[in-house]
Amino acid sequence: MGTLSEIQALLGESRFNWSDPAPWIELEQELGVAFPTDFREVVDAYGSVSINGQLYLKHPAVHLLHDLGSFAGQEIEFWREEDMAEFLPSRAGTGPGELLPVATATTGEMVFLRVPEEPSSPWRVLVQEMDSPSWTLYEMTFGEWLLAYLKGRDVTLRSRDRAPDGPFCEPLP
Repeated sequence: MGTLSEIQALLGESRFNWSDPAPWIELEQELGVAFPTDFREVVDAYGSVSINGQLYLKHPAVHLLHDLGSFAGQEIEFWREEDMAEFLPSRAGTGPGELLPVATATTGEMVFLRVPEEPSSPWRVLVQEMDSPSWTLYEMTFGEWLLAYLKGRDVTLRSRDRAPDGPFCEPLP
């Protein structure tokens, strides 16, 4: 069973099911980086959603109110500001070793994908806690990290208190 199918088994069948690669191609050309396949698969399946009323994912289609391109651009600028840069282990951005912001949480966390130093190296997830100057790097792909979150494991975000009856998602308004 693949990671996406495991996520769907916990989160429910996806309803967005985006298949046009154009928004991804445009965003990746703009940012100068190709997003990892597992991240794209999840976002294409579910679109711009709230998971457990806590974690917010955004899709790159610009016709959406909540698009990934605008979000990533604004957040990279924010995290490069002098007073915010000190809260991350490396620079926000899209270059090798930099941190690409991809999701937020209502509980004050920012989720980044760490761009691999080498093209053959895996992407990793870093979660920064806004209410404290701490961050945690997870040696797992986005799909693995999301799956751990949905299963209630400690990946900085906690899902058990948000979804006591099991994981759920709803489209962002």
